[in-house]
Amino acid sequence: MRKAFTVLALSGLLVSCGNAQTKSTSELNSKESNEMNNKEIVGTFLGAVAKQDAESMRKFANADYIQHNPFVPTGLEPFIGLLPVLKEHGTYAENVRMFQDGNYVFMHNIWKNAKPFGADEMVAFDIIRVDENGKVAEHWDAMTDLVKETASGRTQTDGPNTVEDLDKTEANKALAVSLIEDVLMGKNPSKIGDYIRSESYHQHNPQIKDGLTGIVEAVEYLTSQNNMFKYTKIHKVLGEGNFVLAVSEGEWNGGKKHVFYDLFRMKGGKIIEHWDVIQDIPTEGLAHNNGMFGF
Repeated sequence: MRKAFTVLALSGLLVSCGNAQTKSTSELNSKESNEMNNKEIVGTFLGAVAKQDAESMRKFANADYIQHNPFVPTGLEPFIGLLPVLKEHGTYAENVRMFQDGNYVFMHNIWKNAKPFGADEMVAFDIIRVDENGKVAEHWDAMTDLVKETASGRTQTDGPNTVEDLDKTEANKALAVSLIEDVLMGKNPSKIGDYIRSESYHQHNPQIKDGLTGIVEAVEYLTSQNNMFKYTKIHKVLGEGNFVLAVSEGEWNGGKKHVFYDLFRMKGGKIIEHWDVIQDIPTEGLAHNNGMFGF
């Protein structure tokens, strides 16, 4: 069930993103991919997936499309072959945010009708790489249950989505790396106040309250339970202006391997908002050997 639902949920994600990001699939299909920006290319491909338009999918994606969702087969034709599952289950998703960093488009989404996976609604981050020829080439993601009642009163996806400060993209990416290395990897945890605006820090992790005090309380509790998460490696950092997504590897819940997707919003050289998805890295029932990283 997990494997089958992951396939249909991914398909559902593509429905929403495609519909949200394209004027119309037919309109953008009339443009050559080299005339489109990467968001348009990704949106057009996802719109084709939503309509199960295999011809357009083949036009905008590589035959050797690389998949990093551990339960979805790699390659374009195997993926096309799974699309009827979408219609059968009626799973879909809503795109909340879409950003671009060079050849990478990264998205924040809500999945609906996800009960076969264990919850009615799910939250996900997705990353798609567009190659130098303007073709969809590779996909990564992570997902978690949507929680109705959170410690901060915020949802896992609400908040701003307007990109600002494009000239500060690289500085903001560096800020995210420094926070993870010093605080989450334990190099210098006392520097947390250097990175976070304590008086107006908005938290979307459902178990953590707003503000710096919320983080401190969460760390103290997890430590007391001998269950503090441990980040071990940063695999990718993507940013557009004041939004930065970091993909990291680590351990949690008894030393189990996890992937950590952290989305930060920055302002004035400080992190003022945080969203995340934490998913365990499976070792059984895998559809391929690409792993969840490999950037």
